[in-house]
Amino acid sequence: MHCPNCGDPNTRVTDSRDTGQDIRRRRECGRCGVRFTTYERIQHATLQVIKRDGRRDEFDPQKLLRSIRLACTKRPLPTGAIEKLTSEIENDLQDLGKAEVPASVIGDLALERLRQLDPVAYVRYASVYRDFDTLDGFIQEIREYQATGGLASEQEVSQLSLIPNEFAVPTKRTGRRGRRPSMTQPLHGSAAGAG
Repeated sequence: MHCPNCGDPNTRVTDSRDTGQDIRRRRECGRCGVRFTTYERIQHATLQVIKRDGRRDEFDPQKLLRSIRLACTKRPLPTGAIEKLTSEIENDLQDLGKAEVPASVIGDLALERLRQLDPVAYVRYASVYRDFDTLDGFIQEIREYQATGGLASEQEVSQLSLIPNEFAVPTKRTGRRGRRPSMTQPLHGSAAGAG
């Protein structure tokens, strides 16, 4: 790895950390002593995005990052929140295990994450993504947001799909392990099991 300050190829790793998505390495130049950080990450297979008109383009995380940054302009967000959000969306897309993904899936993932991050950024992104052409579109989106308290609507959460969604992002498993109680067996200490 060449030093970004003097260009010398003799740099050494002083610290390595696995962040879960990549490996962060702190490096130091042997010549000028400058310290810098590099990231090592897995290069996934190229993901194709299916546009509304049927065209296919290569997924560009920088394009997604720019659109989210635009929605978050002048919002009081923590440092790195936008980059983290973009990285999480990219990971969710890779977790789908698909070679091609409709653009609407990317937009929906961005909206879902922005809904949790910042209400103004969410409405800004929704206005472009859903192509609001009247003030009524904004008003309706804001009312829905307020009615659900910023969470996905009850209909989105509780309604079962008749057709399985092949682009549903797999849920992340927590560290908790063990058997789930069977629906046919009563739980210990419940009224049904007490006798």
